[in-house]
Amino acid sequence: MDIQETMKRAALLLLLSFLCIKPFATEASLQLRATSSFAVLHYDAEVDPDIANKTVKGRVLIRLISRTAELLNIELDCGELIIDSVRENREALKFAQNDHRLNISLSRPAKANETREIAVEYHGAPRRGIRFFPEQKQVYTVFATSQWMVCVDAPDDRATLNLKLSAAPNLKTIANGSLARQTRRGDKIIYEWRQQKRVPTYTFGFAVGPFHVLTETSDHAQLNYLSTRFTDDELRRIFRDAADMVNFYEARAGVPYPDTAYTQVLAAGGVEQEMSGFTVMRESYDRDVLKNERDVWLGAHELAHQWWGNMVRCFSLNEGMATFMADAYKEHRFGRAEYLREIETFRGNYEKVRDAGKDKSLVFPDWSHPTAEDRTLVYHKGAYVLYLLREELGEQSFWAGIRLYTRRYFGQSVTTPDFQAAMEQASGKNLTEFFAKWVYLTQR
Repeated sequence: MDIQETMKRAALLLLLSFLCIKPFATEASLQLRATSSFAVLHYDAEVDPDIANKTVKGRVLIRLISRTAELLNIELDCGELIIDSVRENREALKFAQNDHRLNISLSRPAKANETREIAVEYHGAPRRGIRFFPEQKQVYTVFATSQWMVCVDAPDDRATLNLKLSAAPNLKTIANGSLARQTRRGDKIIYEWRQQKRVPTYTFGFAVGPFHVLTETSDHAQLNYLSTRFTDDELRRIFRDAADMVNFYEARAGVPYPDTAYTQVLAAGGVEQEMSGFTVMRESYDRDVLKNERDVWLGAHELAHQWWGNMVRCFSLNEGMATFMADAYKEHRFGRAEYLREIETFRGNYEKVRDAGKDKSLVFPDWSHPTAEDRTLVYHKGAYVLYLLREELGEQSFWAGIRLYTRRYFGQSVTTPDFQAAMEQASGKNLTEFFAKWVYLTQR
């Protein structure tokens, strides 16, 4: 890898870590969420983004189940949205907003295991969580789901979703799941998307724009490519490795791609953002790949999240795992030397942070205000540690452990000890010292 390529990769990773700050939680907080007084089962949302005015309005019906004998209040995340009304069976409920949270008083207590439905209407001009590009007639979401839809916006919270998305007739939409129907309402088209598998709420999202759509098929999924400026032939060249990536990750995970379609959107702005079933990427990615067929790391990284991050969420290793898996794909596609060059870059970046005295456990206690060094640790050190673990265990045991871990916890949020246990079971080795040294920093 020459100096120019190394500098470009470093800039990409820095941009990725700053523009797409992924939801993160301590492993202690995961245990707290498990004892919440209620759980959301399903969201039925209607969202109307106004691209020209950079505003959004919507309504969401939230189906939840009580986990306590007498549930009096529920608390949801609402970002900077303005709440217009809260109702249950058309009866207005009392509510209050404070510190980006919406506290709702139920009209009567909910019993244990009782299901209730609460309807919330809202509007706002979000400053984050959703990006508007009026000149390009585009809008797309970037995590922080609660900035455009009231929800429980926690990394470990999963639910199903029906999303009715309003758009002008000349625009295309993409959202989670599959497109069930589209209907005309005045001067808008209402696109109804259905996500029938429970996925993390932070992976809810959509994109709208005047996109051209090219569709291909792989062994297990339909592949869609959306762009505003490329011909079919150019899109095929840009995404020619997409089917091979899906096949590679399926083999490494031991689990098929979890949806019926995977969509990659080339959109305005410097975005690199995975969501359930699709990814929105910066338009310059296409130029990079057309110029150099090996420059597919970003596409490989975001696709890897469909297994590791979206469906199996281990808070300490999500970004490191996707980064490592992108490198492993490049090894598969372009050879061992390509993989080792990538790993060497990450090792060097990590050692700069370590030598500056800023190394940390990968199980972060304070991710709410991450530094640049913290992001280097999550992405680069995480990938480097997985490389070291592969070297420690050998090919057969390492990949057997990855398959065991992915199959066992698919569709779940887990902690680092769960990952360690799977790798130990597959390899027959005690990895306590390895994790103490490289993950927890409790041993030098």
